[in-house]
Amino acid sequence: MLKDYFNEKNIQYTEKLVDQDDLAREEMMRDSGGFLGVPFTTISKDDGSKATIIGFDKNRVNEVLGISQ
Repeated sequence: MLKDYFNEKNIQYTEKLVDQDDLAREEMMRDSGGFLGVPFTTISKDDGSKATIIGFDKNRVNEVLGISQ
């Protein structure tokens, strides 16, 4: 669902498979405070800050990316 939404909105993303990539899993653990569920999204903003979203929360994704519905 999340990937479909990003594709629909023409949002570029990098998919990391945490079950196959130890470095990606460690990054997720660090950024999420230990959460290991998917999807987990980290959005890097232009100002260098990061926003994290657990699960597919369309409203939060829209808020962080400035997408109006």
